[in-house]
Amino acid sequence: MGGEHNQFEPGWEVPNDGVYREIGEHPDSEGILHARELHLHKGDRFPRTTNGNRKWTRVKNGDVKHRN
Repeated sequence: MGGEHNQFEPGWEVPNDGVYREIGEHPDSEGILHARELHLHKGDRFPRTTNGNRKWTRVKNGDVKHRN
């Protein structure tokens, strides 16, 4: 099979453990205010997004937003 996905639809199976963040439907719309971040485990299902046009992407270790 082909390359690895970097955007995931709600309901798809999570490919790897990690932190995933909501992103917009356009590649240049990553700066969503208050985007959800979730730690998911391989085999989980991606939950619904807060907006039907959004998707999930895996966050690289240095990109995780720390909340106070």
